[in-house]
Amino acid sequence: MERDTKMQKVKVWDLPTRLFHWTLVVCMVFMFVSAKIGGSWLQWHLRCGLFLLALILFRIVWGFVGSDTARFTQFVKSPKHIIRYLKGEITENEQPGHNPLGALMVLALIFGILFQLITGLFSPDENSYIYGGYLSNKAGENASKIRSIHLLWANVLMILAGVHIAVVLLYKFVKKHNLITPMITGNKYLNDPVPQLKMVSIIKALIILIITAGIAYSITLIK
Repeated sequence: MERDTKMQKVKVWDLPTRLFHWTLVVCMVFMFVSAKIGGSWLQWHLRCGLFLLALILFRIVWGFVGSDTARFTQFVKSPKHIIRYLKGEITENEQPGHNPLGALMVLALIFGILFQLITGLFSPDENSYIYGGYLSNKAGENASKIRSIHLLWANVLMILAGVHIAVVLLYKFVKKHNLITPMITGNKYLNDPVPQLKMVSIIKALIILIITAGIAYSITLIK
């Protein structure tokens, strides 16, 4: 069947946003697995945590200075906007990136992961006493409480990730709306007239990532 000639291929997701998304997926899986295995794997758990921190900080900055669809102002909307979406009054042309409900999940995951990383930095290793968080010596008498929160919040993140995956599959197989392929290719097919989206250069993204990586690494230097 031929694609509707009125549909045009539009670059919706820039490369930095797509790389962030899939790298985050891999890192989150590794973090959960390495935590479950424990032992010397916790050393890599800590290192991956720093890498994740750099990624999350990058995404937060990118949410203000990145490409149009990556910016928080483009997809974080008011409750009235969400109600309009639920009523089917918002087309992809109006909001080609994250839909209003997806935006809530994006915020929940970004700041939920950030919270998990912060508690991890201050969590002690109460088993081998070797692989505590990089700032665990700063936690003082609250160290055990922070560790408990860190372990509990990991379950919350698993639930959020599960809901996110379930919704994506629901869209694909029930609503026949593929959200996965555009996050791989960066392209969507939209009706005319298509929105004019500004894509920010990869060089800018690299500079931001280098800065956020430096911030994350500097934590290891704190005595």
